[in-house]
Amino acid sequence: MIELDSVTKYYGNFPAVTDISFRVEKGEVLGFLGPNGAGKSTTMKMITGFTPPSAGTCTVAGYDIVEQSLDARRLIGYLPETVPLYTDMSVEDYLAFMGRIRGMSSRQINRRIDDVIDICRLQEYFTTYIHKLSKGFRQRVGIAQAILHEPQVLILDEPTIGIDPIQVVETRELIRDLGGDRTVVVSTHILPEVSALCERVIIIHEGQIVAIDRPENLAIRLRGVERIEMDVHGPTRDIVAAMQRVDSVTAVHRKPPTVGETFGSYEVEAEQGADVRADLAAVVVKGGWGLLKLESVGMSLEEIFLRLTTSEQAVDPPNEAAMRGAATNGAEQN
Repeated sequence: MIELDSVTKYYGNFPAVTDISFRVEKGEVLGFLGPNGAGKSTTMKMITGFTPPSAGTCTVAGYDIVEQSLDARRLIGYLPETVPLYTDMSVEDYLAFMGRIRGMSSRQINRRIDDVIDICRLQEYFTTYIHKLSKGFRQRVGIAQAILHEPQVLILDEPTIGIDPIQVVETRELIRDLGGDRTVVVSTHILPEVSALCERVIIIHEGQIVAIDRPENLAIRLRGVERIEMDVHGPTRDIVAAMQRVDSVTAVHRKPPTVGETFGSYEVEAEQGADVRADLAAVVVKGGWGLLKLESVGMSLEEIFLRLTTSEQAVDPPNEAAMRGAATNGAEQN
């Protein structure tokens, strides 16, 4: 549905985005993640036709965003970081105006306004002037205008920035509901946003893609070891020694005890790909100790993000075949 091939964007002599390539399939909800200034908004502006790339190509449903701009943009709904609202209009008048400039008929406009008002839960504010709305409800109006023309592609740039926690949760629920038939790209620097909404993530840093994959796959590729957390009741020295003798175990760490704790908490590291949980459980049972917890632990998205954006260690983006496969799997599961 969306494809970028070797796209670069210069502002003067400054390369905001350098040689990025990726695909987003129909029905996929993709997280576009990076710190402020990484090139996220620039990429979103190129996908939507707001600004042309300096080099490379961007297509939406097969339409080149530069050569066939109108055809491509008819398929796109866009919520930019700064929502384009006319605050002296009511919600109703603003949505009707947005429908007219998109070439929708009066019948289409009336039908779709009723639909998006329900979808975005704006029933109580239908005739309210936009300048009287809170930031959260202005965001909802922005999403309503983005989906008014029933686009196949929805681009959301920092959709929950600056709104309160309750409205963040409600906005995420709304975005999740909009997925499925639509292709959705959510650009954000807020890590929980991606965890809550997306199954596949692109991480961009200093204008270049440093990773494309599912978070769990990135964790495996970055970590290099398997991690297991265990709570065991028994003598620490004996437990650590027994665990260290298990094949494929590379390290055992006793976590600092907490006040009143009657058991020991341990983090066990094993060779990548080795599943040692059954062997660890057998060792504990054989020792006559109490096994209270045994859990395989992956890297959090926060750990992945920090690893990729604060050090020289990057994960090579997968080849085109792998990218298509990961995108297709994501679309099938959504």
